[in-house]
Amino acid sequence: MIEITDGIFVSEERIVFKASRSGGPGGQNVNKVNTRVTLFFDVAGCEGLSDIQKQRILTRLSTRANKNGIIRVVSQKFRTQKANRRAAVERLQELLREALKTKPVRKKTKVPERARQRRLEEKKRRSMLKRLRAERDFEF
Repeated sequence: MIEITDGIFVSEERIVFKASRSGGPGGQNVNKVNTRVTLFFDVAGCEGLSDIQKQRILTRLSTRANKNGIIRVVSQKFRTQKANRRAAVERLQELLREALKTKPVRKKTKVPERARQRRLEEKKRRSMLKRLRAERDFEF
């Protein structure tokens, strides 16, 4: 089980790893060993998440998800498959944590009277300045 937040866990059965050749560090080793790890997480089929949470995740991570509700995370940062696997899981945790955060509701507030007066005074001042420029009589 992978912990996302307090009380929200994801089953490792829903995560599939695929290894491929990496373009990252490793010298000649890069051409021989499959160190790049691609993680696939089935959000739609996950039992640990409610329908609302699934919808929120798929909406916020829509660029990473396909039409079947599977999120893709790639890691090729390290030279070993094990380290890249760990990095991909950590990145998935981070992405899901961010996607599940609820944004605070904005409270409407009234514009302060003094701010409104200041704005109107500034408009009058600019208007007066432009009027004075236009009225100037240029005599040659």
